[in-house]
Amino acid sequence: MHKLTEADRQAVAHAVTRAEGDTAGEIMTVVAERSDGYTDVALVWAVAAAFTAIAALWFLPEFYLGLVDRLLGEWNAQWTPRGIFGLALFVGILKFAGTWLIQLWPPLKYFLIPGPIKSKRAYARAVQIFRVGAEKRTTGRTGILIYLSLREHRAEIIADEAITSCVEPEVWGDAMAAMLTHLKDDRIADGMVAAVEKVGEVLAAHLPRQPDDVNELPDRLIEL
Repeated sequence: MHKLTEADRQAVAHAVTRAEGDTAGEIMTVVAERSDGYTDVALVWAVAAAFTAIAALWFLPEFYLGLVDRLLGEWNAQWTPRGIFGLALFVGILKFAGTWLIQLWPPLKYFLIPGPIKSKRAYARAVQIFRVGAEKRTTGRTGILIYLSLREHRAEIIADEAITSCVEPEVWGDAMAAMLTHLKDDRIADGMVAAVEKVGEVLAAHLPRQPDDVNELPDRLIEL
């Protein structure tokens, strides 16, 4: 996984400070290594592999029983019902354990996770972080979260009530596009800075900074 340097963190923090200089909005930035552990998805793949192996044994019993006989060096072995069920149990356990173990390698594990599930979990995690760290924590309900989940390659922008009341969700598309341009080259910090700048421009247009404005959320980049 890409590791952010101190210079990267400072660049994002300075971008937030600059953006908030023209708006009453409060920008919170978070970069997470992942949004979820996906243990349930890995379990589903392991169970599916086990049942598929057992189904194959049921569909082609002569082939697989003959294969086992050859592997064991048996000649015309007589399979009993107990032996067949025992073989099915052994194959199922072997396939389950094997599929579970190979998913301990993160690149394969995250490759096997369907895209919609990644998107849903990343969004849910972003909402959770926003509710804890930004929602209702500003005087005018002007908090906004820029969230990036590295493993899933997903980003979200979640805004508080005062922002959503005057800015349509589609407006954040430019910020997402600006971020993506840099993320494709693995420039995480540059992507976050670009998103912050775009978000800042929108906020300045709709929620200009007031004379008595104070900084209510930390400018620093939060890493999870």
